[in-house]
Amino acid sequence: MAQSEEKIQENGNGGENPLGTEKINKLMTKFAVPSVIAMLVTALYNIVDQLFIGQAVGTLGNAATNVAFPLTTSCISLALLFGIGGASSFNLAMGRGEKEKAGRYAGNAATLLVGSGLVLLVITQLFLTPLLKFFGSPADVLEYAKTYVRITSFGFPALILTSGGCHLIRADGSPKMSMICNLVGAIINTILDAIFVLGLDLGMAGAAWATIIGQFVSAAIVVWYLLHYKTVYLGKEEYCIQGKYALQVMSLGTASFFNQIAMMIVQIVLNNSLTYYGAQSEYGAAIPLACAGIVMKVGQLSFSFIIGISQGTQPIESFNYGAGNYGRVKEAYMLASRVAGMISIISFALFQLFPGQILAMFGSGSEAYFSFGKKFFRIFMFFTCVNFLQPLTATFFTSIGKPQKGTFLSLTRQIVFLLPLILILPLFLGIEGIMYAGPVADFTAAVIAIIMAKAEFKKMDALEVSAV
Repeated sequence: MAQSEEKIQENGNGGENPLGTEKINKLMTKFAVPSVIAMLVTALYNIVDQLFIGQAVGTLGNAATNVAFPLTTSCISLALLFGIGGASSFNLAMGRGEKEKAGRYAGNAATLLVGSGLVLLVITQLFLTPLLKFFGSPADVLEYAKTYVRITSFGFPALILTSGGCHLIRADGSPKMSMICNLVGAIINTILDAIFVLGLDLGMAGAAWATIIGQFVSAAIVVWYLLHYKTVYLGKEEYCIQGKYALQVMSLGTASFFNQIAMMIVQIVLNNSLTYYGAQSEYGAAIPLACAGIVMKVGQLSFSFIIGISQGTQPIESFNYGAGNYGRVKEAYMLASRVAGMISIISFALFQLFPGQILAMFGSGSEAYFSFGKKFFRIFMFFTCVNFLQPLTATFFTSIGKPQKGTFLSLTRQIVFLLPLILILPLFLGIEGIMYAGPVADFTAAVIAIIMAKAEFKKMDALEVSAV
């Protein structure tokens, strides 16, 4: 304990913290690059499975992973609720010089991550079949989905701890370690997928076992790091849940949580709409479900760059806002916007120019399969070039301790715009109405994000003037 306290005193001087003094571009490289890699690895867990399943099982297997995807989104939502919330609370407290509170935030967040994973595991095992039907599974896809989820659900606590714990690790000033935690698991998953799915011909079950083995290895690394936290001491007291700390963590994680929950709700409605309107079209129920699953996961892979960049800004924005360095907060946001904008434009070009080639990576299909998939890619992802603004700005508000604004903004694209459009447009345009819902929602949410960010910048300018 004495040694730990010495380490805390050595690292705890907020005035000398590099988050408050080092150049923003260097800090962004330090924090955002590992965060991007960590998010990419999380997205790759699902894409790697689908790549192998598509080759070994085919269209029904691809459709099954799409049906199971809302549960993965649930895991990520809980990881962000407690991970982002814990990291933001930790950095804000450190910026104010409140080291003891910072430790309580980190410890409480870690306990909540594990606990929520266990609860989700139990719920999934108890209600597996009704959940998958609710997620939009057709009868011919259900058994494939049950086989996959029955196994992968045992990895939920490990997935949530890894995804959320990496934010706590990054907040402690170790972004490279957060990257390693995810990267090791992904490598293991990919290797075992090749062995179990292609080598041993275990199909859906093989992909599921490969996934959870990789997740448990990653979670073990997170646990090891939390037991050796650098800037504050984390003992038994810090890990014991206390209401005021847990509520603060959840408050600052709410925006990211609701953004993911919104994605899950939209995914469920989307799956059911694709099944319903697909059955009435020339494509049938399974083809739209399989194609949309691939498009959404490839889109998530692209979006992982954006989420990673926004999460990389979190410790910079939180610390400097807590310390009253508002100019550095704005500088971090603007730099992240420029980089994220460039990546979004590249993603737009890829989706418009090479949709058929991307679909072919996930296995073969009929002419109708590729026709629908290419059209869905080009229309639904048309405004990919601006969809970075909404998550970047939602994280910005959370980072500066204004979760209500972040929560509202996180709901604009998914719940306020996309969800109603998915329900309304197909009534007039059939299954193509679902495709057009995407670009309309992306563009409108981006406009609102710009308006809200500009208004907040004016408030920070006023605070700077009054502080002089």
